[in-house]
Amino acid sequence: MGLKVFDLQCEHGHLFEGWFGSHEDYDSQQSRGMLTCPMCHSATIEKRLSAPRLNVGHFDAEPRASEASGAGARTSRETVVASSPEALQLAQIQAAIMQQMRELVRNTENVGSGFAEEARRIHEGESEERPIRGTATPEEREALVEDGISVVALPDFLDADQLQ
Repeated sequence: MGLKVFDLQCEHGHLFEGWFGSHEDYDSQQSRGMLTCPMCHSATIEKRLSAPRLNVGHFDAEPRASEASGAGARTSRETVVASSPEALQLAQIQAAIMQQMRELVRNTENVGSGFAEEARRIHEGESEERPIRGTATPEEREALVEDGISVVALPDFLDADQLQ
């Protein structure tokens, strides 16, 4: 089964790839709200124009006799599309940010499902101050913020235990 690779972008300008079984698969996931940005979790996603590989050999005229004779015969043709300098710069910035974010996550202690309780203990001076990470329900996160405790929800792919 061949996969369709689409360049996607969220409403905040984050660029990323999506791999789908077909155009219909993309459309189905998009209509059901299953697509989210891996950087900010925005569900407002749009497909960008892209042409990483085009099979256009069938547009060529009949092959010349010298090409068809064997040695110089072409089996396929690829068209390469150059990215704009702005797109390349944006990709470099995103890669640098990802590296920094992953390094920050690596330097935290995973307190697991006890995140809310440990964050509260640190805030109240009952536990040693240190960078921590873990899991919390939306209600727990909201309660921490209401109590003046800063928290940031991170996407799963930044989990240092899953990093390669």
